Formats: sequence, structure tokens, C-alpha cells
Amino acid sequence: MRTHYCGLVTAADLNNTVTLCGWVHRRRDHGGVIFVDLRDREGLVQIVCDPDRATMFETAESLRNEFVICVTGKVRRRPTGTENANLVSGEIEVLCHEIELLNGSATPPFQLDDDNLSESVRLTHRVIDLRRPQMQKNLMLRYKVAMAFRRFLDSQGFVDIETPMLTKSTPEGARDYLVPSRVHPGQFFALPQSPQLFKQLLMVAGFDRYYQITKCFRDEDLRADRQPEFTQIDLETSFMDETEITGLVEEMVRFVFRETTATELPEPFPRMTYAEAMRRFGSDKPDLRVTLELTDVTEAVKDVAFKVFSGPATTGGRVAAMRIPGGASLTRGEIDEYTRFVGIYGARGLAYIKVNDVTQPNETGLQSPIVKNLHETALRTILRATGAEDGDLIFFGADKTKVVNDALGALRVKLGHEKGYLTGAAWAPVWVVDFPMFEYDEEDKRWTACHHPFTAPKDEHIGLLESNPGACLAKAYDLALNGWEIGGGSVRIHRAEMQSKVFQALNIGDEEAQVKFGFLLDALRYGAPPHGGLAFGLDRIVTLMSGSESIRDVIAFPKTQRAQCLLTDAPGDVDEKQLRELHIRLRQKVETRVEVDKS
Repeated sequence: MRTHYCGLVTAADLNNTVTLCGWVHRRRDHGGVIFVDLRDREGLVQIVCDPDRATMFETAESLRNEFVICVTGKVRRRPTGTENANLVSGEIEVLCHEIELLNGSATPPFQLDDDNLSESVRLTHRVIDLRRPQMQKNLMLRYKVAMAFRRFLDSQGFVDIETPMLTKSTPEGARDYLVPSRVHPGQFFALPQSPQLFKQLLMVAGFDRYYQITKCFRDEDLRADRQPEFTQIDLETSFMDETEITGLVEEMVRFVFRETTATELPEPFPRMTYAEAMRRFGSDKPDLRVTLELTDVTEAVKDVAFKVFSGPATTGGRVAAMRIPGGASLTRGEIDEYTRFVGIYGARGLAYIKVNDVTQPNETGLQSPIVKNLHETALRTILRATGAEDGDLIFFGADKTKVVNDALGALRVKLGHEKGYLTGAAWAPVWVVDFPMFEYDEEDKRWTACHHPFTAPKDEHIGLLESNPGACLAKAYDLALNGWEIGGGSVRIHRAEMQSKVFQALNIGDEEAQVKFGFLLDALRYGAPPHGGLAFGLDRIVTLMSGSESIRDVIAFPKTQRAQCLLTDAPGDVDEKQLRELHIRLRQKVETRVEVDKS
């Protein structure tokens, strides 16, 4: 039926007869001549309907927005002065000979060019929302990005292998989505949080280069950049070390950006340790476009009278300063706003000093309620360490290290973008390496894995597994881009005895390890090769590339931040028969359904 896509008809088709199918984007009646903007996934083309073809013109008069039609006509140039440079088809129009109405349409719930829509309206009517040009562009970009990843990996000898969706529940950091088994009463499958264990098993099986673009599932509290189901570009290799893996992946990312957005990313990507990233930026995914940095001043304030500083400084916390060049011009109202902002991250306040005269480290040259409680030596050290100059402002964070890093790290990004403390670079990738192997869970009083329990420790830190787990570093690496973590991975443990040592450090006994991970431990005993890999978040990468505000704008049918699908009204009730078949009985019938998320 169709010979062309609407948005791809160009001057190269002049004088040709074409058949186009699509949706009526807009219909305009100009004194007896009807113009129809016909739309498909590739864009718009202008259709001209003259009244000298009576049957065709009668059909044209009946058209309304979102009607589906088929048009046959002749391509001709638009009259001089009426061209539209914003359209691929902007130099031409199609003189209509025939129109076939394929289907009508009810009045849409909103106009496709309405930019003031609430997200709940968009997600409830997602099918209509997906017709909007920006959403069509986003999903087409997503497709192109996925295909570029495939082309690169195929060219490097990677093999696409599927792994199970119904698998065993294993502790990997977040809650599993559980699936009850009908044929095994009282037992459950879990949806995979990642293909982690299976891709390691594939390495043991001899498939030395594996990849997969796959769905993953995590039942966790949602944020703006998270979904309960998300898409991961997953890859694993054998016989490659950290440097080789990150080098290959870096080449792949540059290839994908070049192929899909004609963007040249820097070469090579900068690298920094996790410790440096946290010290300088308060984040393990630093936005290097922002020029502001944190300066540690913990030692300088240990003996000051100001307990807000000396308390954390002497009890294992952190005191950090952030110089804001020219920041003395910030108003009290702005400072109060930033104080409220850091409160989101647990900070109990936001101390500051305005630098009027850097040569006078006292109340004469410095303006702040806290100056009188800081001795001159501490003030001189702070000014020197931050590189403060006249007219600057210094913000301080003082609390537990995590609170300070979270609060000042977020404030750094907010201030940087709001006030223009930026390098001017459009893209700023960075590898963050040498992550801690473990972090201590204060609530459970035990060590937990920072990445996952299958990550290998640095060779020189193996002895620390028993003596000092907190000092043990991992062969782990993350790739951040513009302040978003887009990928992360590690070299894995490939010896069963080493995996057992890590389980012991995590307080996972032999019996528990065998129950939860016996299939992996058994496989590692049969000549497992050294291996490692990485996984990318496809949703996040496309969000960044498209300039979207939310990953929900690059997913066809996303969930809300309350993990609901407004289009299908899921999750929902199931009938008693289904529950009986699954050997499930609800302890208490929920009388009122959770209110649909309208935020």
C-alpha cells in the first residue's frame, strides 16, 4: 500500500506519484483548498487537496485530527516563500489525487503539541503520548543506540545469548520480584536483578565473549532515574583484565555516540579512584562539567570551639569546604534555599563564610556567624586550602562522612548548573576505579558487598579479607557521564576457594553459601577461566543522549514512581481461582485500592 514514509518525501521525488499512509496531524481549510499535514514516525508532509476532484475533496472535508488515511498524489515543489526549513519534506508538497479513510478517531484526550501535560495524563493515555514527535524521536533513538551496541559487540566477536527470566532468588542488593510456582506449592521463582550469575556460568562454559540486551527487575524504592523493570546492556569476557575490559568498553561507548548522535567523546576518558572522587566531589559518579570542588578541612578544625565542626572532626566524621568563586554576592534568601536543599540529604545546616578580605582571617575580613568560634590558624588553613579570594563564599558540611558527601555533592551540582560554574563541555565521561570491596551495615552489624559478592579483590588486598575488610579494594569500575552512572562492572572471582573467603567476610557460612550459590561454587571448581564484565543502563544512556528529563520519556510503557502502570492499571487484583491454583491465600483482603499516583 505505502510507497514512502511521509517525513522522508523530498525534492528527489519531484514529479513522482507516491502513496502515503499516516495520521492527520492537522487539517486547514484555506478558501476552498484543504491542506492536510500527514504524519508518521518519520515526520510530516503537506498534502494539498483541490476541489476539482470532487470525491477526494469530499473525503478531505470530513477529516479530523488523528484520522488514519491513505493518500496517493504527485510530488511538487512548494510555492516560493512557503517552504518549511524545519521539515525534511519542507521543500515539497503532495498534490492529492485519492484519499482513502482507513479509520476514524475519537477526539484525543490532548493535542499532540501540548507541552503542559501532567505525567499522569501522559502515562494514562500513553498510546496517544507516544504519537508525539519528541516521544517518537526518543524511541527511534533508543532503537538506534541498541543497534549500535549490537554492531560493535558483534564486530568484536561477542555472542548474544539469552539467560532465564525465571530463576533462583539470590541476595544481590535489592529485593527480588517473586513469582509463585503452581506445580511446586509454596516455592517461588525470582525475576533476575541482573544476569550476573548466568553470565559467569557462560564464561565457565567456554563462551568467552557474551552479551545480551535484557530486562532486569528490582523491587526497590524508586527515584527519578529508576524503574522496577529496566533494560541492561550486559557483557562478559574471559582472559581480559581491568584495563583491557575498560579499554574495550570505552571504545564501544565512543562508537555508539559517534554512530547515533555524531558526537566525538574525549579520548581517552579520564580515570580517578573512588577515594579521589568522594574527596573532591562527594560522589562516585561526579559531574565533571561542574568546576566546583570539595576540600577536606577535617584536621584543621579538630580543636576549634565550634562543636558543629570539632564534633564530627574528632569522632570519625568529615568536615568539608566548598569554595564558590564570587559567591559573596549570594543573598541570604539564596543561602537559606540552599540550606533547605542540603536538608534533603540529612544535613542539619549549611555553615558559610563570605570572604571580604582574604588577608584578614578574622571577623574583620570574613563575614559569618561562625567566624568568632574558629581560631585564626584554622581560618588561615581553610582559606589557603580552598584557594579563596576576595568576593568568594565558602560553604561547609560537617557530619558523618556519608551525609557530608551526599549533601555537598548534590549542592555542588545544583550550584554549578544554576550559577554557571561549568567547563562548557557538553559531555564529560569519567572512569571511577578502585572501589571499596565492602561497606559496613550499621543496622545489621556486618559487612556487605559494595558491588556484589562475586567481585574479585585487588591481588595485593587478598590478605585484608580476614584482617581488615574495610580497607580491601575491589577490581571494580564504573563509567559516569555528566553525573550519571551509565555502566558498572568488575573482574569476577574465578576460584571457588576465593569465593568462599569472600562469603566468609560477608558472614555467609558454608551451608548458606551452598544453599544460595551452590551451583556457582560447583561450576567454579571445573576450570573456570579468569573473567570480568560490565553492564550499561540503556534507559539512562538514551535519556542523556535525548536530553530528556526522565528515563520514563525513553521507555515505551514505564511505571510511575510508585511502580504503577497507569495505562493498564497494574498491579491489580487476581481472582480467587488463580490464587488457589498458586496455593496462595491472602491473609487480609484489601478493601480499598492504593490511590493512583497523581504526582
